[in-house]
Amino acid sequence: MTVRTVAGRDVRLTSLDRVLFPEVGVTKGELLAYVDDHAELLLRDLRGRPVALKRFPSGLSGEGFFQKSRPEHAPDWLGAVDVPLRQGGVKTHAVVEDVADLLFLTNHGTIELHPWLSTAAALEEPDTVLFDLDPPEGSDVAEVRWATRAVRGLLEGELGIATRCKTSGSKGFHVSFPLTGPRTFEETGAFAGGVAAVLAARHPDRLTTETRTAARDGRVLIDVGRNAYGQTAVAPYSVRARPTAPVATPIAWDELSRVEPRRYTVTNLRRRLGQRDDPWRGDGVSAVDLADLAAPLEGLRREAGV
Repeated sequence: MTVRTVAGRDVRLTSLDRVLFPEVGVTKGELLAYVDDHAELLLRDLRGRPVALKRFPSGLSGEGFFQKSRPEHAPDWLGAVDVPLRQGGVKTHAVVEDVADLLFLTNHGTIELHPWLSTAAALEEPDTVLFDLDPPEGSDVAEVRWATRAVRGLLEGELGIATRCKTSGSKGFHVSFPLTGPRTFEETGAFAGGVAAVLAARHPDRLTTETRTAARDGRVLIDVGRNAYGQTAVAPYSVRARPTAPVATPIAWDELSRVEPRRYTVTNLRRRLGQRDDPWRGDGVSAVDLADLAAPLEGLRREAGV
């Protein structure tokens, strides 16, 4: 056991030799070091947001679970927000603010960090639109790359929205852009759904909005389900609970043709960031107002017959 003191807060770090990723031998101590070293990059998209946790207290060889509620026995300094549930009642979520929060959650078995697309201060007002490109099992990465470019092509080429891309650290890629607001989840969900419907109508043999696996028929899913109240998406630079300890990694658009979704990991990300800056830093992507896009998107929908 060791103690890491952050801004006067003592965080106990335990079982540092425990192997969390047996296939590659990454230990809990190494995961904590990764989180500590890359805390500022993680906090950029986590700070001030409710966060859901994917926890594997014994590592990937043990049981894992997805947890939305703030962990029991958390220290008083770990942030919290009471989230009203659509079906009634309230659930208290953790809110990440600083390095101590990240270290505490990681030490208690958290591998994946999934923030909301809105902040704790404005739960009903998303500040991001996100598209998750999810390929069918066994498909070539070229197909999900093509789908990712198709989303970018419509957003940038036809609607004039500058976008960002990241590997999911799992099977696909995420395309997103920031919003100026206030907006509602009903508005962002409708916008994302409209974009997905247009693309699926244009390319019915390659793209789908059908979430049921059996109905996808080998097509790439344009998943827009993250754009809803209470939903989350894996944070940029979060580790994923996959055998090789991959990381959801922001990439520049000119990297898409050569980067695979699980290319960057706990063990090689430091080298990447030593060779190039984080591609989202200073990328010039500006927040957009969806109100300005309602009429252009409606025109695309009419043309596509959706």
